[in-house]
Amino acid sequence: MIPVLALVGRPNVGKSTLFNRLTGSRDAIVADFPGLTRDRQYGEATIEGHRCLLIDTGGLSEADHGVDALMAQQSWQAVQEASAVLFMVDARAGLTPTDEWIAKRLRSLGKPFYLVVNKVDGVNVDTMIAEFYRLGVEAIYPITATHGRGIQDLMEAVLGGVAPDEEVLAASDAGIKVTVVGRPNVGKSTLVNRMLGEERVVASDLPGTTRDSIYVPYERNGKQYTLIDTAGVRRRGRVTDAVEKFSIVKTLQAIDDAHVVVLLIDASEGLVDQDMHLMGQVLDS
Repeated sequence: MIPVLALVGRPNVGKSTLFNRLTGSRDAIVADFPGLTRDRQYGEATIEGHRCLLIDTGGLSEADHGVDALMAQQSWQAVQEASAVLFMVDARAGLTPTDEWIAKRLRSLGKPFYLVVNKVDGVNVDTMIAEFYRLGVEAIYPITATHGRGIQDLMEAVLGGVAPDEEVLAASDAGIKVTVVGRPNVGKSTLVNRMLGEERVVASDLPGTTRDSIYVPYERNGKQYTLIDTAGVRRRGRVTDAVEKFSIVKTLQAIDDAHVVVLLIDASEGLVDQDMHLMGQVLDS
């Protein structure tokens, strides 16, 4: 499975800049004031032949109310979904109490994280990163996201240390993998159940019933297959629920993991832009 990396940290430490640098895009808006990223942004990166999915998150703070609390909720959801976390701090601002709080929270969640000290251009690196060892990490990765300094070493360490999802691999190593994708409520789960001849996955007229990608071993005419039922993907502007946002990541992983993809379209609505977008994602994979 393609690994998922979440970028987390305080506001304005350079998460979106690093996201854009790694994905080779300008999908994440970057500006020099805190709190700009309030929604999740995800993209694909390829480093030395290794592919990964990146999630750019909003800045974390200890605030427990208003927009900050909603941003934090979705950021921690991204951490839960990720294979590993890039925890970014600001070399020029130094170690802050919020940095220490984030590190403590990451440890409590049990997720592997890599401490990335950004904005080390034009300074004595050893001096600037020394205080961050107080966070109790074995290694620190100094970078300058705007210029690309240190990013190659960082990503080699991260992608070399991310283990494959053994649970998913064990569930999906039998035969040809067929992923069923489409917009919400087009009948993906119903189709999978019909192919299996049993009610294996929950099917409902309510959109969003399927939240994760479900791997189901399947035998037909003596051949082994794995059917993969996925969450519905709608236009990003219409995705407001935090859980649904990360269901999309699982769907993109399932597309990448498949040998064959079935794109299901609602005949009553016809071909729409989101169907074409999904088709493009399949072809790119």
